[in-house]
Amino acid sequence: MVRLDLTILLREHKKQQSPAACIISTIKYLHKAGAKLILISNWSVRAGLQLLKLEYVAEFLSSELEQKVIPVEFGSGFEQSLMEDRHKSDILLLENLSHFKQEQANSSEFSRRLSSGVDIFVNDTFFQSHKILASNVGITGFCYASIAGFHFDEQMSQLKKIIEMNKRPYFAIVGGNLAGKTAALLFLASRCDGLVFVGDAAFQIMHAFGLPVPMELVEQESLEAAHVLVEAAKARGVQIILPKDFWCLNDYYPSQMKIFPANHIMDGWKPVDVGPNTLEEMISVLSRCKKILWIGAVKFSSSHQVSAGASNLAAMFYNLSQKNCDLIVVGKQACETILGKSSHVTVVMIENASIVWEFLKGRKLHGLLALDRAYPFELNWDALYANTTLPLVVDVGSGNGLFLTRMAKMRKDWNFLGLERNEKLVRRCLDHVSQSGMTNGYVLSSLRYCYIRYAHD
Repeated sequence: MVRLDLTILLREHKKQQSPAACIISTIKYLHKAGAKLILISNWSVRAGLQLLKLEYVAEFLSSELEQKVIPVEFGSGFEQSLMEDRHKSDILLLENLSHFKQEQANSSEFSRRLSSGVDIFVNDTFFQSHKILASNVGITGFCYASIAGFHFDEQMSQLKKIIEMNKRPYFAIVGGNLAGKTAALLFLASRCDGLVFVGDAAFQIMHAFGLPVPMELVEQESLEAAHVLVEAAKARGVQIILPKDFWCLNDYYPSQMKIFPANHIMDGWKPVDVGPNTLEEMISVLSRCKKILWIGAVKFSSSHQVSAGASNLAAMFYNLSQKNCDLIVVGKQACETILGKSSHVTVVMIENASIVWEFLKGRKLHGLLALDRAYPFELNWDALYANTTLPLVVDVGSGNGLFLTRMAKMRKDWNFLGLERNEKLVRRCLDHVSQSGMTNGYVLSSLRYCYIRYAHD
């Protein structure tokens, strides 16, 4: 059984360098090896107001694979239908999984029925890996083996490039808002030489620096997080670049636009894009980089139009791609902007930003961990602790983390590491660590790491 991403395949099958090519290659490889295949997926591509029908998608796959693909409905008598249809073709396609609430609920019974007659499960849907679904986690408990497909493996490799420190200077352009991203941004601050804030997140960081910002642009729930991030960046000497000016739209006359300095936005005007002075500084700094991550939209929440700032950044990316600069773009809007400039730019593109943010936060990718062979991750101790030369105290079964955090506050001359099986408690402790700005404490899931090597000489 192959769990694939048909949304990508249906949308991008004509692009030679798209992930669609990897998805097709997984299916062709397995079929050539003699495997009888059952394909499962959810797809959001529509014809008019309705999702594409199962029969249409099966016909599309038949054309792409040059093999007969038979559509199978997941209803009563499903198991019997599978047995009968296997004699007609080596490749079957089950109906759209988005039709079933049991998929989102990771229903054990639904997973069991889904795996009927399946020996080996192949997960080729990387973008769903941060979710716990019946089709990527539950099903693995009913199969003899669970492995990754070519597309999954390729996208995982691309994700790991974000944390590699192979080229310097390494800067990150951060768009979107700040809420819920503190842990991820603290991690980036430990890896990058500089952070460039655009979008709504810029206002929170400006406020943390004590710069004047209209209060309606400030996320009250993100104030503490912004201060923690700024202090962490200062402690590590990470350069922070903020907008110097904005294009603003008049609240009462939407056709009127005007440029305002970042520290003097007049009442009745809302920022919709970064200004020319901001772009000039950003391009000047980024042009000297050897590696750049662009994650999130450049435009602001109050803007409903295409960002000229994003377009200018895309043009700069194209130029840098010709100069041996490693470029990584994350998020649908950012990827579309890059492709709008040129389809030949050499850049790693990950459209689903959610999975990247979860990865940077240190959260588990459940679809990945459900596979038989977990991928090796190296812990970056320099990112977890301010001083890795201190002795490490490990609290096995750290529970709610109260003892660990209390000890970490009392003994600044030690580093503390909690190991806990309960995922909910681990997430809660990590949130507390990031919000408090603690630099000598961390918590890991004991289910994920069977041994730990601490780089302490």
